[in-house]
Amino acid sequence: MISLKVGSLTGLSSRFKPKRDESAKAEPVMPAAQKAKTPVRPPRRRAPTPGSSFRPKLVLASASPRRLQLLEQAGIAPDALRPASVDESVAKGEVPRHIVRRLARAKAEAALKITKTEPEYAKAFLLAADTVVAVGRRVLGKAELEHEAADMLRLLRGRAHRVHTAVCLITPEGRRRERVVETRVRFRNISDQEIGAYLASGEWKGKAGGYAIQGIAGAFVVKLIGSYTNVVGLPLTEVVSLLAGEGYPVTLLWLSKAEVETE
Repeated sequence: MISLKVGSLTGLSSRFKPKRDESAKAEPVMPAAQKAKTPVRPPRRRAPTPGSSFRPKLVLASASPRRLQLLEQAGIAPDALRPASVDESVAKGEVPRHIVRRLARAKAEAALKITKTEPEYAKAFLLAADTVVAVGRRVLGKAELEHEAADMLRLLRGRAHRVHTAVCLITPEGRRRERVVETRVRFRNISDQEIGAYLASGEWKGKAGGYAIQGIAGAFVVKLIGSYTNVVGLPLTEVVSLLAGEGYPVTLLWLSKAEVETE
């Protein structure tokens, strides 16, 4: 008969008891006061300033106050203006859409040559545009002299015409993106007296077709089909679409602008 001493079974069982995993440590208990603590609100993003590292830079290849104002209206502030002087003469038989596309591209390429010599803007987005007014196949460029504007206004009164604007965007990687936009405008039958008074205002100077729709000449328009901003000089829908499609943070600028205005 096998006899076992008292406590021998206990000792035997303890030899085969699995060892405790010392690596598994108990989770520290979070104090109730700490659990109830309100989370810290993240700091509000500030609006990006022109030229900051927050966004890529944008150069507008134009000296037109109208185009600058339209961009700013869309919440986009160019970092620099680099107007380019190009030959704007029209070839015989050239149609309006081809004219504006060619000239916008030429302006963009000319401005690109300038920015390539400037390290600060060598990798910037570059935006250029050109606008012409056409009655049928007859193209009306910018009126520089009073008699030119008078002839244009007499031609436009009481009839419809088309405004064509081409936009050319060159990305920091060198890609070219273009859009051509057309808007139909109809003038009422303005009198010679009205034309004379309008010429005296000086608003026509340097304007395609001899008028500025955003000014006094807005009173001449009885019908408009298409983009109003295109007639002013820069079709905003297409510009915003081009920039956003190439990675320029348009909507982020809108959000940043909203945050600043609510502070």
